[in-house]
Amino acid sequence: MPARLKRACRKPLCPGTTTHKSGYCEKHQKTESGWNQWQKKKGNDTRRGYGWAWRKLRQQILKRDCCLCQECQRKGILKEGNVVDHIKPKAQGGDDSPANLQTLCTPCHNHKTATERQTKGRG
Repeated sequence: MPARLKRACRKPLCPGTTTHKSGYCEKHQKTESGWNQWQKKKGNDTRRGYGWAWRKLRQQILKRDCCLCQECQRKGILKEGNVVDHIKPKAQGGDDSPANLQTLCTPCHNHKTATERQTKGRG
């Protein structure tokens, strides 16, 4: 197999070159990427409040909603849901009560989350 060609380091303003698959020179391979720093700051599921109690509640909500996306169902479409969503987000004062939880499919959840972020930015 041919050797990799040397490329410029991905770190801005770094004059180094590398053949490493990460794209960073030896000096910058050890530094954490922005994604890793964000993940570390964010914490794991349990530290964010989604431990065993949440997983148990999540299963109850999925069972209650028959694993069907509630948003699609309101539109007359039957589609499998796999995400348990807070109707009123916890960041806006929502809680983990079953009345504030619903099952959504991934596209509906992504759309709802994006809409909430846009609304939050305007308010």
